[in-house]
Amino acid sequence: MTVNKRSEILFCYDVTDANPNGDPADENRPRIDEETKINIVTDVRLKRTIRDYLFAYKGYNGTNGKDIFVRELDSIKGGIQDAKERAKDFKENPEKILEQCIDIRLFGGVIPLEDRKKKNKADTLEVEEDSNNTGNSITFTGPVQFKMGRSLNKVEVKYIKGTGAFASKAGAGQATFREEYILPYSFITFYGVVNEVAAQHTKLTDDDLLELIDAMWNGTKNLITRSKFGQMPRLLLKIDYSEKGYFIGDLDRKLKIKDYINETAIRGLSDFTLDISDLIDALDKNSSKISAVYYIIDNDLRLSRAIPQNWIKFANFG
Repeated sequence: MTVNKRSEILFCYDVTDANPNGDPADENRPRIDEETKINIVTDVRLKRTIRDYLFAYKGYNGTNGKDIFVRELDSIKGGIQDAKERAKDFKENPEKILEQCIDIRLFGGVIPLEDRKKKNKADTLEVEEDSNNTGNSITFTGPVQFKMGRSLNKVEVKYIKGTGAFASKAGAGQATFREEYILPYSFITFYGVVNEVAAQHTKLTDDDLLELIDAMWNGTKNLITRSKFGQMPRLLLKIDYSEKGYFIGDLDRKLKIKDYINETAIRGLSDFTLDISDLIDALDKNSSKISAVYYIIDNDLRLSRAIPQNWIKFANFG
């Protein structure tokens, strides 16, 4: 069934001795707000986690009519496909792309098309409309939008230097050095909104949203690479609204940490309590407009208050 309710999503995960989102313009250091010492993770990083999990674990790999549009594929010209070439894999048919590609149904995208008037020219038009056929591209605004993720704790970047396995060149007597930047600990919160109006244009379904929840939770847990290993999901909420177009907003600002001794010395869940009092109060205040609150929680996460009895635990996740 096509999504017909506004929803909000709140997702918390933590990172231990890893780099959750390096900045290529800054030697791949973790992204930090220098004024507040808060760790920042882009929404693009979260979307990549979701796409990678759906591709590797849920069968969205181009078979059985299930695919991911934004992924690296070899180009017949050599190198990696660009967006124009990727669109040709679907014969530039937007209906086929929406039918097969869950990431476009979730996050939208700009689908470049060949210019019907000038065969030797093709442009991508960044038009922010629900869907717009310009002759050069079709733009779908994604129903699921996330803010930048931010840590609830202040962080300190640690620099590590070690010896690599191979020499810098053949015949050299010394191995190369490996340098990296990590965070000893970061507790990160993402906030997002599911727009039921945009969902009508991308044909986003309730089943697609369940796949999204699965990919956020288990995709984070399955980031098993050298730079990303050490990330664990801790809390995920999905709030469905009964009143069309209504939502509370900024739910990430209603979470904070407390009961810690030294904020920058936090190294795990045992070092703090997640204060959800403001969040519960906001949901209670707006209960007449809420149809359901769904959640997943890691049992090791300490909360300031018990999960309300009317919240519904997601089945088959976690």
